[in-house]
Amino acid sequence: MNFKQSLLQNPIFPFIAEVAQKNQIPAYVVGGFVRDLILKRPSKDIDIVCVGSGIALANQVAEHYQKEHEKEVSVATFKNFGTAMLRLGDWEVEFVGARKESYQRHSRKPIVENGTLADDQNRRDFTINALAISLNEQDFGDLIDPFDGLGDIRRKIIRTPLNPDITFSDDPLRMMRAIRFATQLSFDIEPSTFEAIIRNQERIKIISSERISEELNKIILTKKPSYGFNLLFASGLLKLFFPEMVELQGAEEIDGKTHKDNFYHTLKVLDNLCAYSDDLWLRWAAILHDIAKPVTKRFDKKVGWTFHGHEERGARMVPEIFRKLKLPMNEKMRFVQKLVRLHLRPIALVKEGVTDSAVRRLLFEAGDDAEALMKLCRADITSKDHMRVKRYLDNFEKVEKRMAEVEERDKIRNFQPIITGEMIMETFNLKPSKEVGMIKVQIREAILDGIIRNEYEEAYPFMIEQAKKLGLSPIK
Repeated sequence: MNFKQSLLQNPIFPFIAEVAQKNQIPAYVVGGFVRDLILKRPSKDIDIVCVGSGIALANQVAEHYQKEHEKEVSVATFKNFGTAMLRLGDWEVEFVGARKESYQRHSRKPIVENGTLADDQNRRDFTINALAISLNEQDFGDLIDPFDGLGDIRRKIIRTPLNPDITFSDDPLRMMRAIRFATQLSFDIEPSTFEAIIRNQERIKIISSERISEELNKIILTKKPSYGFNLLFASGLLKLFFPEMVELQGAEEIDGKTHKDNFYHTLKVLDNLCAYSDDLWLRWAAILHDIAKPVTKRFDKKVGWTFHGHEERGARMVPEIFRKLKLPMNEKMRFVQKLVRLHLRPIALVKEGVTDSAVRRLLFEAGDDAEALMKLCRADITSKDHMRVKRYLDNFEKVEKRMAEVEERDKIRNFQPIITGEMIMETFNLKPSKEVGMIKVQIREAILDGIIRNEYEEAYPFMIEQAKKLGLSPIK
């Protein structure tokens, strides 16, 4: 198969081919770009393998590009890896010399030697990534496919070029990558390849949490992340780096009463949410919204299974999970924590009826994340009873309408009471103390309950009244 016409549509390829030819360096387009070209997927990253020095070829390409286009091109060089990267227009192009690799058991960092194109294709993780297209004059555009990667693309199969046990033992991150590619492309993992993942699952322990989470986040950002999580669960990998999620799996029955399998419920919520949002951290909130159900699960003979307080306990678990997975311990984590803590609140409003007071409190606590919270709550309706789902979703629309009305009228989201701590201390000649905090809370609660408006004329007399109950009088 020849891709000459496809390559000629992008002037970068004939340009690189010309530079390589002048310097008598065999060069090839390899890996993900070739795979995506065949799959007709958009790609802005180009990998070039040459037989020789990839850094030298990159510098020569940059030099010729600058002369021809009168535009400076900077080359980022990574000598330890023998690679160089440069940007040509909208394209990011990485150059590397063909190499062969060998591994030591305690590390995924290979011992690298110069090699041929065949050596380079042998070291690739999967057949669909071991494809190469020639940029050489005598066979420009020819597909070089030693492992039938093209056939695997047509069959929608993820398979290793060589023995999968060696492939995964050498670099265990490839197990995560296999599942990630299967999820992104909606491919199957070839049975013997998947069995090798199961056999080598313990090897994932030599991989850093950062690298694991990087692959996990790519799975979470796919159109149907549940597919990837099911593969992670079935392979045994998930329990090794995210045991809290595995604990959700299973349904227990006592006296004929059964609770739902919270693992599969969580995956359904996650998939539902993908229809509303592609925000990674909102999807993490879906993953963690019921994470504390296993530790809060109780059976009561009268009411059956309960998970009281799982939202608060789950919120307390979020920082620990983020820290362990080396996810960001910043506003992203706090956003997820907030949504886990609040995820039952809109559902409670639907059940109890929507009062202005309850809406004010929800708006105050959710702040700028109120819309994200409502998306999570909509996704959390997973009943098989379609009429029940429709009823809940209709009620959510009523809640959202009331939220908009209350916010427009009261401006309660992220509000600050008109009476500040400084005003309280000045009025009663107090230093920072428990009494100041108590008065502030009473004023805030009164505003949220609609007892007073957040205006000085109403809040000041209320402050005086609350202070009297504590034995305090304003200074003259």
